[in-house]
Amino acid sequence: MKSTIPGIEIYTDGACKGNPGPGGWGAVLKYNHHEKRLRGYAEQTTNNRMELTAVIMALGAIKLKHAVLSVTTDSKYVQQGITLWLTKWKQKNWKTASGKPVKNIDLWIELDKIAQQHTIVWQWVKGHNDHPMNELADKLANAAIDDMRKDKRDNMPCAK
Repeated sequence: MKSTIPGIEIYTDGACKGNPGPGGWGAVLKYNHHEKRLRGYAEQTTNNRMELTAVIMALGAIKLKHAVLSVTTDSKYVQQGITLWLTKWKQKNWKTASGKPVKNIDLWIELDKIAQQHTIVWQWVKGHNDHPMNELADKLANAAIDDMRKDKRDNMPCAK
């Protein structure tokens, strides 16, 4: 019998300095007493793309097939998109209720594909509200933006 109790907890966040602008994503994966932290960045992106990327990258880091997970995000766009809107978008050939193309369709298709491999409880938490794991994911996302800026400075040609 397959367990429905989440075994792996995932906390994600995305950040953007300007929207669009430089962006970062962060994720924390917890299993028993183990914790894994992930982060990455994009030079020119949007906050919603970083929120989606955080979840995709976290789910991609799960080595188990058919794991039972909880994913906590402070993005209603992600949480409602995956739990409320996705099925209708797919039925309408990736169009919104108003008939417009779904934004970030590439990431939604990827998230849909990877999420189907697991049993996931999707949870929303208010951002910047002292939730320790959400705050940690936010710090990772912002640190990724700092990493990108440092990498760009370190790789600039010397002025003569």
